Amino acid sequence: MPLDLAELVAPAHTAVVTSEVQRGVIGDSSALPELAAAARAVGLIDNVAELVRAARAAGVRVIHATAYHRGDRLGGNSNARLFAAMKRSTVGMLEGTPATEVVPEIGVERTDIVLPRVHGLGPMGGTELDPVLRNMGVTTVVAVGVSVNVAIQNLAFDAVNNGYQVVVPRDAVAGVPADYVEAVLDNTLSLVATLTTTADLVRIWKR
Repeated sequence: MPLDLAELVAPAHTAVVTSEVQRGVIGDSSALPELAAAARAVGLIDNVAELVRAARAAGVRVIHATAYHRGDRLGGNSNARLFAAMKRSTVGMLEGTPATEVVPEIGVERTDIVLPRVHGLGPMGGTELDPVLRNMGVTTVVAVGVSVNVAIQNLAFDAVNNGYQVVVPRDAVAGVPADYVEAVLDNTLSLVATLTTTADLVRIWKR
């Protein structure tokens, strides 16, 4: 029996978790220009901005999961090609620099929580995200941001494995290439998450 979306994302037990919606990832100083272009192509920044505005107004919690590295790179990963590519980038994601900030169009409000991490491929594994969600009584995670290739899949799987319902608005996530993103949404994430759109969530939260 299909889940009722409005019940699933009721504000009392729902949080929007943004993944790496940072200036150095999808913004004006991206270390991953192809990913930033893909995000622009689907209107990701505008859609996430609209979504978090509606969420805040409805009382849905907003958590920004961000990534950075220390200047000495202590504690960070070096065991995947992705990490090597980021290390070679002239942008860098150095702690405290503008590249690590949430893009201004989405922004961070006083009611939001920012959870930076220095390691790993996703927002939940080995971070504070799970206990923070539990402490707020959250049972549904709305996952937005980048990338469908890596972090969004990690977040969806980790959240489901930890007992959460997961909702993914298709137009508020991005990855490369576009046809791969659609294949992952249709054939992988659809098996573990409820797929929807920004407009559907905003409509529910504005009731």
